[in-house]
Amino acid sequence: MTAAHDSGYSGARDPRPDREPRLDRDPRLDRALGAYYGLALGDALGMPTQVMSRADVARVYGTVTGFEPARPDNPVSAGMPAGSVTDDTDQAVIVGRLLDEGRGRIDPMRLADELLRWEKDMRAKGSLDLLGPSTKAALDAVARGVPPEEAGRHGSTNGAAMRVTPVGIATRPEPLAALVDRVVQSCQVTHDTTVGIAGACAVAAAVSAGIEGAGLDDAIAAAVAAARAGARRGHWIAGADIAARIEWACGLVRGRAPGEALDLISDLVGTSVASQESVPAAFAVLALTGGDPWEAALTGANLGGDSDTIAAMAGAVAGAVHGLAALPADAVRTLRDVNSLDLEPLTVRLLTLR
Repeated sequence: MTAAHDSGYSGARDPRPDREPRLDRDPRLDRALGAYYGLALGDALGMPTQVMSRADVARVYGTVTGFEPARPDNPVSAGMPAGSVTDDTDQAVIVGRLLDEGRGRIDPMRLADELLRWEKDMRAKGSLDLLGPSTKAALDAVARGVPPEEAGRHGSTNGAAMRVTPVGIATRPEPLAALVDRVVQSCQVTHDTTVGIAGACAVAAAVSAGIEGAGLDDAIAAAVAAARAGARRGHWIAGADIAARIEWACGLVRGRAPGEALDLISDLVGTSVASQESVPAAFAVLALTGGDPWEAALTGANLGGDSDTIAAMAGAVAGAVHGLAALPADAVRTLRDVNSLDLEPLTVRLLTLR
């Protein structure tokens, strides 16, 4: 196990390193950086509590109030130091780079190749943080010769939603059909299902709306509309309607005390890798915290379950709404130092695609 992921991972170097337009006076840049770093923030805060029950998180950590190292008995993140990001951030960087290289288009086979290369690198480092179940099954199918448009027909987990933030950075919220098309490209090879696409559309739309200047309520409304549109794409699979569950989950926690709300999210909404649990859980966290990036990321981390992904999705939306300036500067420095994280050049290039 290495000390931390290098989240500058790329299977291929950017062919246009000099394409760096000046966006320093564009207010959307702060919000776009807030989305990418907010994702990494939630990911790193939730890293040590993933696959733990909410009760075990409370027993071991009391309340997570900052970056913690993973315990040696954690079956996924054992050995990771405080502030380390996981596959959520790594794969979001891969998607961002493919979007940049493809000028807004993601080639499904390139994505498959890059994800397989990423896992190979993780295994070589001794990491236990590998591909999720839907992604792994789909990429194994691609390796057997299954066409990419068929490989992801059973993917129902949150793997597409966790890595979709750069699509939201690179794509305006309207027209919605164009946003959904780009999300589908990022989903197809691993999560080409009604549930997988709907969850990814919700996160991408909320991020995109935030970058465009929307407040939290409008960003959540954009997520609901996009989830409804996304549920009409891909292969149908049985699963609760994500748009309806986002609305319900947000209403469930509003006005509740934090401890009571966390119990409700854990017991009723669910915190598993299933899209229809973890995506609504992330939006419930946003509703509970008012979209404050630090509080949203911490709240997600304290849930347990798939806490790194829930906190990452919530952190991305909160960061998009409030901007990088709303993230604690010392926390951002830790993310950069521990993970060699440098998202600014890529974010600038993605923003030009809007």
